[in-house]
Amino acid sequence: MSDPMFKGSITALITPFTNGRVDEAAFQKFVQWQIDQGSEAVVPCGTTGESPTLSHEEHMRVTELCVEVTKGKVPVIAGTGSNSTEEAVSLTRHAKEAGAEAVLVVTPYYNKPTQEGLYQHYKAIHDAVEIPIVIYNIPGRSVVDMSVETMARLAELPNIVGVKDATADLTRPAKTRAAIGKGFMQVSGEDATVVPFLAQGGHGCISVTANVAPRQCADLHEAWRRGDFDTVARINDRLMPLHQALFVESSPAPVKYAASLLELCENRLRLPLVSVRPETEDKVRDAMIHAGLIN
Repeated sequence: MSDPMFKGSITALITPFTNGRVDEAAFQKFVQWQIDQGSEAVVPCGTTGESPTLSHEEHMRVTELCVEVTKGKVPVIAGTGSNSTEEAVSLTRHAKEAGAEAVLVVTPYYNKPTQEGLYQHYKAIHDAVEIPIVIYNIPGRSVVDMSVETMARLAELPNIVGVKDATADLTRPAKTRAAIGKGFMQVSGEDATVVPFLAQGGHGCISVTANVAPRQCADLHEAWRRGDFDTVARINDRLMPLHQALFVESSPAPVKYAASLLELCENRLRLPLVSVRPETEDKVRDAMIHAGLIN
């Protein structure tokens, strides 16, 4: 494995709702906009897509809708994780049948597996479906933290190709690279730390901010790759207030509000998530103005 499978700005897509249902037309228009704005891959049905509140049928439909739009123009990395291994296998199998290029599989939440349990969970999915798998390590939501040693063990399996690292531990990418090698894809799950993450050997970011600032996020990664660090710093400074504002309340509530300011979708979420408070709206709006996204 010499080069990472994916890199750059990858958008963790929101799922638009209207009248209690998935707004299919808005979602497909949104995916096309992401492509037009330079996003290098898209992730339907992740945390930002409110996957825990999607029915199985809706989850699979959203993946299908995404693949219909991308048509190979950019890769689809479909969220297929679950705290049930059997369910994760089923969703992963569907993602492959739908035409996704890879899957993003979150560490099992709530049931709190050991490192051996994590290994066996991912190995079972790997052995059941032949598709590239990206580990999603997010201790803040899943309680468990996959160790570098467990990840290195999983990386020996041919279709475990990388990790979305949302630990906010900026020593982790260097440790992972030392343990596994440069070809194992490492993308950040924390927008605010993306620049130091890249400096420590990361390859990109699966981004919440890219839902509303896809061109700027893509430009940052392009500038990084050509060594234009002045441009990287300028874009990072412009986006930093937005990175922070989008996590003042539980994501994706702030980014749903931000997207509604751009008329990309309605400001609607599914319980137990609710729309952000007025003071958070003010912070998001101010950050959007600072980023040059609205007047």
